[in-house]
Amino acid sequence: MAARKQAKIWLEYQPYIDAAPVPREALYRQACANDGATVDSWRNTWIDQTRANHAVFGPFKDRSIGLLHNKHRHQPIFVIGSGPSLKRNAAQLVGNKHGIPIISCLHNFHYLEDLGVEVDYYANLDSGPLTIDEVSEGGNKDTDYWAKTKGKTLLTYIGAHPNLLAKWQGEIYFFNCPIPNQEIENEINSIEKFRVLVSSGGNVLGASLYIAKAFLGCSTTIFLGADFSFSYDEKFHGWDSKYDVAIGQVVKMTDIFGNKTKTWQSYANFKAWFDWVAQSVPGEYINCTEGGIFGAYPEGNIKHVTQMDLEDCLIRYSMSNHMKDQVDNPDTDKTKILF
Repeated sequence: MAARKQAKIWLEYQPYIDAAPVPREALYRQACANDGATVDSWRNTWIDQTRANHAVFGPFKDRSIGLLHNKHRHQPIFVIGSGPSLKRNAAQLVGNKHGIPIISCLHNFHYLEDLGVEVDYYANLDSGPLTIDEVSEGGNKDTDYWAKTKGKTLLTYIGAHPNLLAKWQGEIYFFNCPIPNQEIENEINSIEKFRVLVSSGGNVLGASLYIAKAFLGCSTTIFLGADFSFSYDEKFHGWDSKYDVAIGQVVKMTDIFGNKTKTWQSYANFKAWFDWVAQSVPGEYINCTEGGIFGAYPEGNIKHVTQMDLEDCLIRYSMSNHMKDQVDNPDTDKTKILF
């Protein structure tokens, strides 16, 4: 793999290792470490907002993500997080001449729309009012981003903030999530028994991955912005963010180039879930983030996640483009042999 220059340092991906030096069971336990605290903090919000959303949009089954089942069966898909490395390569998706569908975390809405990237699905897992601010956070203050949601598709948890759904002007499809608390499950089932479930590892990128594989039918998932860490200059997104001001308590972890980088413990837990998925769930996982800690350990990068520059990855899906002239002009003298 070719080295590249970043911040005046030549970076090269670490060599691959056969498996994570941490047992898969331990990765899964780490990923679930904060489940109890999350449930205790959000239980009333989830129930109340599910009830409010059902009153407006119910029954959820009529707007289920199940309606999209196998829509992209056997196709690759871009799964886009909101990590700082997104700034490095997201512009390469403008025009998306490769016909590959895109599912992105909702947080990226302003950024990708400003770039002109055509996103097929925006995904939302969270229930807080922060999701409303994040649609435009870091964007152009003179742009009405809610107007830009017209014609866009939102895939969202049934307990999303009602104001987010009220502002969204495009299509909305719903999913539910498994909650490790039977009382909450019973309360939500009493509103509507809607068991179209998305497992997520507690984060929206995880929900995007699950939807891509389990519902849309995509086996090859190509990640961008899946850093799970700060950049070397301590940026958390591809744009100026409130999270960059005071990053607080962090842990240091090895990134895909073998360097130490900072992250929050919660994001280290998310990374553990993704590493567990990559080693446990069949499929091809290509990480074109070009930074971050997904699949990385001091011993090397796990072989279950192919680390690749986006430019190199896109060549896989554009080789036939080089033959377009011969297709359109079969009598041309300017022929070429692809390989």
